[in-house]
Amino acid sequence: MLFRVNNSHAKKGQKEMQDKKCVLIVDGSLPLGVIANTAAVLGASIGKLRPEMIGHDLPDSAGHLHQGITTIGIPILKGDGELLKSMRAKLKEFEPELLVIDVISATRTTRSYEEYAAVLKQGPEEQIEYFGLALFGDKKTVTQLTGDLGLLR
Repeated sequence: MLFRVNNSHAKKGQKEMQDKKCVLIVDGSLPLGVIANTAAVLGASIGKLRPEMIGHDLPDSAGHLHQGITTIGIPILKGDGELLKSMRAKLKEFEPELLVIDVISATRTTRSYEEYAAVLKQGPEEQIEYFGLALFGDKKTVTQLTGDLGLLR
């Protein structure tokens, strides 16, 4: 039996996404596992906060349902610690219109979300080391802010 898919929600979501852009910026000097984890954490967080990015479930030719995935591309761009720190400071002027999520170095040294929260709270802000940023918002704004960054390869 094939599942029936309601495409009206998908078409509405696609139209809403036309003028939006999402990018991840990760410190390319980090070990590969840390890069992958940083991208995964940023992607999961964006998906939670912007569920309209996720398409509807899709059946395959045998009728098995596959969970929806993102309907827009999410390039992973390369930066370094200094760029991420300066960019994070600059992005504050664009919030809340631009959704910004950051992952900091404390993810490698803390064992729980509560410990992570305590590290953030104790500061100071200028000592925070950023591993990655996610940006979601107006396509022109995101492109203007990140257009000169290369892809992480």
